[in-house]
Amino acid sequence: MEETIEDPPTSAVLLDHCHFSQVIFNSVEKFYVPGGDITCYYTLTQHFIPRRKDWIGIFRVGWKTTREYYTFMWVTLPVDLNSKSPKQQEVQFKAYYLPKDDEYYQFCYVDQDGVVRGASIPFQFCPENEEDILVVTTQEELETLKSINKKLEQTMKEQKDCWETELLQLKEQNQKMSSENEKMGVRVDQLQAQLSTQEKEIEKLVQGVQDKAEQLEDLKKENGQLFLSLSEQREHRKELERTVEEMKQKETTAAKKQQELTDQNFDLSKRLSENKIIYNVLQKEKERMEEENDLLKMENSTLLSYMGLNYDSLPYQAPASNQGGARQNPGLVYGNPYSGIQESSAPSLLSIKKCPTCKSDFPDDLFDHTLEQHMQTLSLNCPICDKAFPAKEKQIFEDHVLCHTL
Repeated sequence: MEETIEDPPTSAVLLDHCHFSQVIFNSVEKFYVPGGDITCYYTLTQHFIPRRKDWIGIFRVGWKTTREYYTFMWVTLPVDLNSKSPKQQEVQFKAYYLPKDDEYYQFCYVDQDGVVRGASIPFQFCPENEEDILVVTTQEELETLKSINKKLEQTMKEQKDCWETELLQLKEQNQKMSSENEKMGVRVDQLQAQLSTQEKEIEKLVQGVQDKAEQLEDLKKENGQLFLSLSEQREHRKELERTVEEMKQKETTAAKKQQELTDQNFDLSKRLSENKIIYNVLQKEKERMEEENDLLKMENSTLLSYMGLNYDSLPYQAPASNQGGARQNPGLVYGNPYSGIQESSAPSLLSIKKCPTCKSDFPDDLFDHTLEQHMQTLSLNCPICDKAFPAKEKQIFEDHVLCHTL
């Protein structure tokens, strides 16, 4: 057997497992002239889908497996593989690779799995005029022809049975496919109804999305306006905070000033109270000094009467500053009545004593009695509780009066 560059895929599959009806060979001659190219015509049924490694081989009649091919050619794939109508194809065998004997051969379509999908009727390679020559055969050749004929009949019967079996299978498959097609049609109708419903829902969703998008744009605009308003409010708030801070500072300053004024008012009130107390004390002191002055006038008149002098005849001595070394007694309103006598008379007839408290002058013979009365007039009385303090305890008296103001 001749071989090409690349061996086709084959298998040891027997005839019982082949499907000869899926590829149908057309216009197969009974005899082909040796030395010329042969064109093989075949049809692919609608249930068969060719593949790239399918091939067509020339087998001697009586072959058992696809490995017994004499020569082969790769098939050409149809242009439209999805078409449901039968596809007419052809392949050409070169004369160089064809058999040179007169045995019976047939075309077989083998797929890339090594399974036969179709077989042609037997044919021979012999000259054209061989049909017109009377052939005289011997009994042996006749027996050979009969055996070949029986083999061919057996092969054809087997192929017919296979074709019938495949036809039944195809009918069953066709019925199943019809049933499935009906189910698929119902399913397609359901899916189309669902699709229509989903399309309507999608349209509603798209409309809702558009509405949401418009609402989103409106919200974005409102958000921008609110952001601007918020910025303005923040600026206004900052201004208010600055104003409040300034007012707090002013309030703090005013509070400090008010506190200072309160403290000053309290100090003034305190000083006023003290001045009132001092005024009352001075008023009482004035009254006491007036009483003391009246007493001193009386004493002065008494002393003058003892000396045989009249008080009205004495020259008036107004209080004056120290002149000519004379010393004025601050405790007497009209001065010392004895100073004029001492100046005008000769040497003093009477001895003079001084008050230990106010340094006033008293006659020696009247000193004890007059001093006792004089010391009583020099006592300090509290204007609030009438408590008496000696004149020499003036500081204690003032502290006592101040305690009443606290």
